[in-house]
Amino acid sequence: MKFRTEIESVKGSFTIDHSGSILLLGSCFTDNVGSRLGRDGFDAAFNPMGPLYNPASLARYIRDIVSRRSYRESDFRSDCDGIFHCLDFASRYRDSDASVLADRLNRDMDNLRCLYGNAKTVVVTFGSSIVYSLSDFIGDTVGNCHKFPSRMFSRLALTVEDITGLWRPLLEEMRLQGKNVILTVSPIRHLADGLHGNELSKARLLLACEALGGLCDYFPSYEIMIDDLRDYRFYDSDMKHPSEVACDYIYEKFSQLYFTRDTQARAVVERERSLRAAHRPIL
Repeated sequence: MKFRTEIESVKGSFTIDHSGSILLLGSCFTDNVGSRLGRDGFDAAFNPMGPLYNPASLARYIRDIVSRRSYRESDFRSDCDGIFHCLDFASRYRDSDASVLADRLNRDMDNLRCLYGNAKTVVVTFGSSIVYSLSDFIGDTVGNCHKFPSRMFSRLALTVEDITGLWRPLLEEMRLQGKNVILTVSPIRHLADGLHGNELSKARLLLACEALGGLCDYFPSYEIMIDDLRDYRFYDSDMKHPSEVACDYIYEKFSQLYFTRDTQARAVVERERSLRAAHRPIL
């Protein structure tokens, strides 16, 4: 007898092995997969400049990498304490000196540009289709509000057409660059708008990924969590984030789809080596 429905996914259209670099960008769930790839001996970099959750910010992020954008002091917002903030990225990108902040951002962008250039595979995790913008235009979407007053922002829901309009040309360009791209939807629940609002947000992301399917692979992280595991014991104590066991299970499904048997065997060896190196004896 079977007491649950397991996700049956087809093999990926390409394979991932230890010879190629992997860049993972997107929501904080990206860190869960990226850290496990690193543990298993892959050359994997994940969210070097912090997590980004919405498809508009992620699309701009990659475009800025490719176009070699440089940040200037005029790109920042200052708060009532005179601290400058870059709203494109996580709240760690702030400083009392705008020139210092610009230098740090440009240095980190240069590093990310190298990681992107070397990456054979790019994994992008969409977390939410709700965005916050400095106007009513999605082109002004911020990556992080840095706890500025909500009155500064317009809250917008990206449509499926908004997302595909941003990502279709980008994926076509990435394909020409010889990159293998995997899109996935984060299983982390964003409950600020309640369960119904979260499901609507995820549905728009899922429909957009489906529409973009001819240009990339899709990995069903969200479906594995919601339909396969389907139990609160697989959530962390906040009832929003997947537990470590759930992340291990989703990663195992990922490896089954994209690793050859030889790669899986090497990953086990590398994992054991990593665990031995991390072990600290109790004295």
